[in-house]
Amino acid sequence: MAALNLKYLQELGEYMSSGNMIEDFEYSPEERRYEMLEFLETLMDIAELADETATKMIFKNQLEAMIGANAQK
Repeated sequence: MAALNLKYLQELGEYMSSGNMIEDFEYSPEERRYEMLEFLETLMDIAELADETATKMIFKNQLEAMIGANAQK
């Protein structure tokens, strides 16, 4: 099972919002730039999956709560 590392995500967010990632990109060799772009593309794919997963988790809990409430009536 993958570990959840909120601190890493927060640090990554700070790295991007501070402009440091853009600056690093500008001064990096081509191979490193490719790696950074691939990282961001993968991150965007994961963010999309996270949105889908959160939606499923929330609606599943809401659906179960509604079914449970209706069963008790």
